[in-house]
Amino acid sequence: MFRAVARIFRTPDLRRKIGFTLGIVAIFRLGSFIPAPFVDFINVQTCLSANSNTGGLYDLVNLFSGGALLKLSIFALGIMPYITASIIVQLLRVVIPHFDTLYKEGQTGQARLTQYTRYLTIALGVLQSTTLITVARSGALFGSSANSAACTSLISNDQWYAILLMVITMTAGTGLIMWMGELITERGIGNGMSLLIFTSIAATFPTALWGIQQAHGWETFIGVILMGIVIMGLVVFVEQSQRRIPVQYAKRMVGRRTYGGNNTYIPIKVNMAGVVPVIFASSLLYLPALIAQFNQPAAGSTKAPAAWVTWITENLTKGDHPLYMALYFVLIVGFTYFYVAITFNPEEVADNMKKYGGFIPGIRAGRPTAEYLDYVLTRVTLPGSLYLGLIALIPLIALVLVQANQNFPFGGASILIIVGVGLETVKQIDSQLQQRHYEGLLR
Repeated sequence: MFRAVARIFRTPDLRRKIGFTLGIVAIFRLGSFIPAPFVDFINVQTCLSANSNTGGLYDLVNLFSGGALLKLSIFALGIMPYITASIIVQLLRVVIPHFDTLYKEGQTGQARLTQYTRYLTIALGVLQSTTLITVARSGALFGSSANSAACTSLISNDQWYAILLMVITMTAGTGLIMWMGELITERGIGNGMSLLIFTSIAATFPTALWGIQQAHGWETFIGVILMGIVIMGLVVFVEQSQRRIPVQYAKRMVGRRTYGGNNTYIPIKVNMAGVVPVIFASSLLYLPALIAQFNQPAAGSTKAPAAWVTWITENLTKGDHPLYMALYFVLIVGFTYFYVAITFNPEEVADNMKKYGGFIPGIRAGRPTAEYLDYVLTRVTLPGSLYLGLIALIPLIALVLVQANQNFPFGGASILIIVGVGLETVKQIDSQLQQRHYEGLLR
């Protein structure tokens, strides 16, 4: 193992790629600590230290930005606008035929889709930065419990030109992050966007774990570490699990040459949807809380909030509430089936197999093949959706058991992304080592 790691740094090309990737990651982390213009850094730090475990409305986005969101830094939005734009463009393939045509055109069409994703990322950056600054000005960024004077004066200048400059700065930060991610993909190791998300989440692990140690002592801390190792092992096992459907290709003669006749398989992963259903479910559950927050009475007002606002605040904003957990689990299961149905089209796979002379043993080509693939996909997705729902509930259960905040490191979207990106990056390093030394990193 150590000799394999040493070979990585003895290989000039691989060493240069890893060094370039680490340099971009360092710049990305540095930008997370630089406050945006007209942000009162001292008040922000005061609110962060006083409300570190409250679990506010923007926990998910704050997690993906590595804590930069609640610091109101120049990289406050992180990679979240790009993630949202990518998901929207992918879903629009079902609604807009032109997008599906571009996707099937190959590299040229997908380059156009990437360009649309970039434009949409900037538009979402403007929208999200405006929303973030509006919430920060109202004093509700850290939740209703954060009613101190420091949390209501996070922005030192609320004139229109100051707000405009903040929006431009945060949007430009999103564009810069997107560019850095593409640079890593082109010149570094691994998928750039995924690695930046990995970095953001991993940066919150030490703080979250040390907070558990300070609140509950070393016994709970060691117990959480051991539980985390077990959870990571289970996540790796499920993420690598797949149902392999055998496919045979008939032999055909073209001139004097024989083509086909080989055997292969279609891999259907247990978790084909990845972390997207967790993001969908979290975002959908945040919408009622966001609407209720904007309908709260003004600070200092004696007017009582509406009954529906009180109900949403009591039931749909607290992660330890049973109704919130139940809705979260059901939404994740539903979105898993929805997303898998969009991304994997059995009829398209069956048509491609028929076109190239492929067939599943015992199944007729064409429509019977599509029905069989749909049958297998539906049943494989069930354990995958239940697995996603249970993993996503781990931080909420930890909130009840050890009073950890909802950014509990060993669960939810964080552990899925950490394990998934880590596995893909190690596989890429391994494949490049095998190309140069005939022996990879993994054995």
